[in-house]
Amino acid sequence: MKLTARCTTTLVLLLAASWTIAPAQAQLRGHGGPVRALAVSPDGKRIVSASFDTTAIVWSLASGTAEKVLRFHEGAVNAAVVLGDGRVATAGEDGRIAIWRPGQDKPEAVLQGHTAPIVSLAVSADGRTLASASWDTTARLWPLDGGRARVLEGHQQNVNGVAFTPDGRAVVTVGYDLTLRIWPIESGPPLVVTLPTPLNCVAVARDGEIVASGATGKVYFLSPAGEKLSEVDAAEVPVIALAVSGDGKLVAASSIRGGVSVIDRASHKLERTLVGPGLPAWSVAFLPDNNTLLTGGTDRLIRRWSALTGEHAGDVTMSGPADPLAPYKNDPGAEVFRACIACHTLKPDEGPRAGPTLAGIFGRRIASLPGYDFSPALKGLDIVWTPETVSKLFEIGPAAYTPGTKMPEQRVGAEDRAALVTFLEKATKP
Repeated sequence: MKLTARCTTTLVLLLAASWTIAPAQAQLRGHGGPVRALAVSPDGKRIVSASFDTTAIVWSLASGTAEKVLRFHEGAVNAAVVLGDGRVATAGEDGRIAIWRPGQDKPEAVLQGHTAPIVSLAVSADGRTLASASWDTTARLWPLDGGRARVLEGHQQNVNGVAFTPDGRAVVTVGYDLTLRIWPIESGPPLVVTLPTPLNCVAVARDGEIVASGATGKVYFLSPAGEKLSEVDAAEVPVIALAVSGDGKLVAASSIRGGVSVIDRASHKLERTLVGPGLPAWSVAFLPDNNTLLTGGTDRLIRRWSALTGEHAGDVTMSGPADPLAPYKNDPGAEVFRACIACHTLKPDEGPRAGPTLAGIFGRRIASLPGYDFSPALKGLDIVWTPETVSKLFEIGPAAYTPGTKMPEQRVGAEDRAALVTFLEKATKP
């Protein structure tokens, strides 16, 4: 689904142009939607945040101000990376990669080839190659000095994460198909490792150790050769982002409920859990001091934490927008829906996000809500939203039930589906 973003972009520009904070304060606030990705410059002076609001923002950490709002992508911006020469790469729902020079209003280059959303980017240690992971079941290696991209084919479902090994000889991908693949950079087939869960994210430490995680909340540690070393129970819910500190001592794993687990990499032991606001923490990154953690999530904020003490600079619960699910405390269907609030609102006056509002959804024909730019494929489907059809959507998955959708692929068990439908019947009444 495409996001009609004229009003959202205007709001972001106003916020970014007028808002400043003292350097000691915790939050960076400027996005009009959930913060999907974070990238830190090598010197730690700037970060880039990517958001569901269709923009990326370049921030100065010293002044706490937004230096530049990058506007190009059609739909959510899911990934960002700072290149070695100071340029920035962004990618997102539209399947395109934009390369930006500092201070420029338009990208200097656009890389195209993926046929579905791009959800992860990585750059090689020598700065010469960019890697992208996409829901079209492929990853790609893009020579930054020009030339044709190499397509890495083999995953059977969405490719959700990509990372280079520090020696530059391989790239690692993970996917929803339960596999982690180590691809030689030059040529040849990958080493395939199957893990017992759909995988959402991957990171590689400076000594080559591989870290991966996904739907079960476990964090898996593998040797550079792909041998499984250990696993850590990091969360009771899916882990959606990983980061390794620059000195290689710590791993941070953020979850769909906003907590961030900090793991000692030498012992593979959980050290502490940073308690967030209860909303998905889509992104996590270490600053070069190897202590300060940044997280970005559904509350639209970029937060600062101490990974060593677990302390958060500022008020975790009160500084962000009110929790839209607070009126439904202890409702099991509301907890199922919590993973959906990044893209959908429940009330008509809240308008669309990355997806349309669900207010008044029951009895409405698919792709008929005025004011939202639906994917063309959805407009030809003969579906009216009822408790039965919503349940079917999550029983067999959006890709099978609504072909052509850009909704993330997900399936829900029978008990949770029933609770979700009951909740939506209450929460979306006009």
